[in-house]
Amino acid sequence: MFTGIIEEIGKVKSIVRQSNSIKLTVSAKKIMSDMHIGDSISTNGICLTVTTFDTDSFTVDVMPETMMMTNFKNLKLNDEVNLERALAANGRLGGHIVSGHIDGIGTIIKKYNDDKAIRMSFSTTPEILELIVKKGSIAIDGISLTVTDVNSTSFSVSIIEHTQGETTLTSKKIGDTVNLENDVIAKYVQRLFHSDNNINKGISLDFLESNGF
Repeated sequence: MFTGIIEEIGKVKSIVRQSNSIKLTVSAKKIMSDMHIGDSISTNGICLTVTTFDTDSFTVDVMPETMMMTNFKNLKLNDEVNLERALAANGRLGGHIVSGHIDGIGTIIKKYNDDKAIRMSFSTTPEILELIVKKGSIAIDGISLTVTDVNSTSFSVSIIEHTQGETTLTSKKIGDTVNLENDVIAKYVQRLFHSDNNINKGISLDFLESNGF
C-alpha cells in the first residue's frame, strides 16, 4: 500500500523489451536506503516488485497486463518517474490509500497557471469518471491529488507549489498521458452497491449516505 506522497523523482536507466513485457531499471538515491529484493515500489503509480538492485538503481519486471493498462508502453530512456516506497506499518498516511493498481489512462487536455498553483484537466473513460467526485481523491502518476471539478468527459486538479517541485506532473504537456487510480474506497462502495447478493439486503444510496459514504 502507498500514500501518493512522492519520495523522489527517478530516471529510466534501461528498458529491455521482452515480447509484451519489459525489464525496467530506474536510477534513484533516496529510496535506495534499506532496499530489499521483493520490495514494492510505486513507479508512476504502478506497484512494481524489485528483482535486483545496486547502490543507485533498481530493476523491476513490467508484465503485459500492466503494459496494456498504463502509459508505460510509451516509456523512453531518461524519462523521469515518480517513486514511492510501500507504506511502513508505523508510517503516516499523508495522502490517501493507493494500491498501485492502475485503472486506466488519462490525457491532459488543459493546463494553466492559477496564482501559484497549476490547474490541469484530464479526459478519461466513463468507467473511471463515474468513480470520481469533487473534493475526492485520485492518484495521477502515483501522486495523491484532490479533485477540484468533474463532469461527464473530464476532471480537474490543482497542483500546489510543493507538489510541482517534487513530482513530474507539471512537466507534462497537453496531449501527454498519465496513469490513473481511482480511490479504492469508491471502488469497494460501487462493488457493494451493484452486487446481486445485496439487492435484498437494504443497501441503497440512502443507506450509504446515512452510514457516511
